[in-house]
Amino acid sequence: MVQPVPASPPSRLRTAALAPIGEEGRIELVEARIVQAISVGAFSEGERLPSENELSALLGVAVVTVREALGALRHRGLIETRRGRNGGSFVRPSHGAVEEVNAQALMVMPRVALADLGVLYEAIAAACAEYACQRATPEELDIVALVLERSRDLDRVVWRRRVTEVQLELAALSQSVRLTNEHVRVQTEFTPLLALQDIDRDARMQTHEALVTQIRATRAGDEDAARSAVRETVRASVRWLVEFRAELLAAPRDGGLRGTLEARRREG
Repeated sequence: MVQPVPASPPSRLRTAALAPIGEEGRIELVEARIVQAISVGAFSEGERLPSENELSALLGVAVVTVREALGALRHRGLIETRRGRNGGSFVRPSHGAVEEVNAQALMVMPRVALADLGVLYEAIAAACAEYACQRATPEELDIVALVLERSRDLDRVVWRRRVTEVQLELAALSQSVRLTNEHVRVQTEFTPLLALQDIDRDARMQTHEALVTQIRATRAGDEDAARSAVRETVRASVRWLVEFRAELLAAPRDGGLRGTLEARRREG
């Protein structure tokens, strides 16, 4: 039985995922950007990607660059192309393949760059949390809290998508357009790595509870508690990723990455 395609996440997530690349428009960067968009849930399994011409305009690169990047993604099993009137490039149900791509990205990222990304995300998210304490309404927080509560027992892939939506909505409650846009941009870069952490159910639930704490603090107007909840969860995530990166790098070259991921999945 064919499962229904889930509803698309908020448009700002998709907009950030497909922001213009500009002069750096190499095939590898286009490929990485599309993988990133799939990883953060901007496009769900079974969903059609924008056309080659649309992607070219969105990313600010030549159509031929997009075409070659899509060909590479087909070869990696991340998308499939269907012909005909309703054809196009569609996201395949290949979370394992996306996970391997994200793990490879973590391995090649220098440890100092990972820590720096965490610092940037922490600073922006904490600033958004502070202003949300001053500006969010009880009704807005009720909606976000309900989405979070309903996500608790979901499959980890769907859970990550819902939690990302919650994090973006909490940032938007700051009512600062510049802060929110920067939060979306950095979240789009960081989320594919955070999705690796979701293999660990304990770590996933710690993230969940930190968001519960942040919403509670925001409702009470407690800026210190809201900032603290953000900082603790981001730092815990960076520590987890640093340790996992070391584990991946220590694994045997032949099949080590896939074996490490499979072992982690069994544990989680």
